[in-house]
Amino acid sequence: MIGAALVAGVEEIAVVNLARIGWQAMRGRDPEEEHRVSTPLELFFDLCFVVAVGQAAAQLHHTLDEGHLGGGLAGYAAVFFAIWWAWVNFTWFASAYDTDDVLYRVLTLLQMSGVLVLAAGVPAAFQDYDFTVVTIGYVLMRISMICHWVRAAVEDPAGRATARRFAIGIAVVQLGWIARLWAPGTWVYVTFVVMVLAELAVPVWAESNRPTRWHPEHIAERYGLFTIIVLGEVILGALTAVQSAFAEFGLSPALIMIAAGGLVLVFVVWWTYFAAGEPRLHSLRVALTWGYGHFVVFAAIAALGSGLEVAVDTAGHHSHISDQSAAFAIAVPAALVLVALGLLHRLAGTGAMRNFGFVVAGAVVVLALPFSAPLIGLGGAVVGMAAALVVTLVVNCRGAGSGVESRA
Repeated sequence: MIGAALVAGVEEIAVVNLARIGWQAMRGRDPEEEHRVSTPLELFFDLCFVVAVGQAAAQLHHTLDEGHLGGGLAGYAAVFFAIWWAWVNFTWFASAYDTDDVLYRVLTLLQMSGVLVLAAGVPAAFQDYDFTVVTIGYVLMRISMICHWVRAAVEDPAGRATARRFAIGIAVVQLGWIARLWAPGTWVYVTFVVMVLAELAVPVWAESNRPTRWHPEHIAERYGLFTIIVLGEVILGALTAVQSAFAEFGLSPALIMIAAGGLVLVFVVWWTYFAAGEPRLHSLRVALTWGYGHFVVFAAIAALGSGLEVAVDTAGHHSHISDQSAAFAIAVPAALVLVALGLLHRLAGTGAMRNFGFVVAGAVVVLALPFSAPLIGLGGAVVGMAAALVVTLVVNCRGAGSGVESRA
């Protein structure tokens, strides 16, 4: 009795002293916690990541302007994966283990530093296919996650086995990314695919032991807020392009139609995403599919902004591509995000986008409209795409509820 009381007293003193220096034991948060919302640190974290998203989108814009489609898309996909995957890993970890103490904040700062290093290396990755700086930034972010998981393994006995798997898996994969910098010739592409598959496999392997205690509503909100931030980056980039074109050439019918059609496109994407209530992420399979599927959503939304900028440049005769090619730069990401959101809504059982046939039909119409650009002009094609998305949204959301129940 005396020994047990003594041990309890020592533990209580230790907890108090650790609290005084800003340390909170990482025991895992309650997945049923009421009013679980994004923290200011998480929002700051998102803003740092969207800087890298903006860099990737800007470089895609420039490569498309030059007509370098293949190299631009490959570089964009590679860079965007690094940004997205680091964001996803931290988001799900924070949903389960956010202590918001000093060490947690310092390690999160390291991750934010890593994404800024990655962003600095984006131009070299696109222009010279030199991924050295991007890899350094990515590995920095992943080292931060390894430290987070090691801490969880030490402080949370219940989740120790899963945390160890995450730490070991991430560490081994990072060694592979570093070794890949010396891959010769075609092995650069082969090893990239292998490493991506390895990264995606780590959570599946780790969570199969004992799933982490992530919060479904918190995860849904985090994805929704990041979607809004990426949409904001799209609007900022498009506005900058329109301002530049207006300052040099003044208003033109084509510029007005591209700007108006582009704004409607972005607004409809937002409405489609938030067309119903919270997604029901009640199983690991659904949650992983929802989380992984957002790679297409985020990448397509950011690419849509690049396409709008390309269209503005083409209307002002600043690009080296045709009106039809510029229209495809908008149509392809718009169709991708429409189909991806349709599938994700069905997966998560939100009740929105209930008629997937109309979703596919809308995507087909959007992809067909660029062929009409030589006849109706680039501006007319963009307005037509916006109209197609509006019709698709109206048909799917009619009778599905009040329209929008924002998670933000």
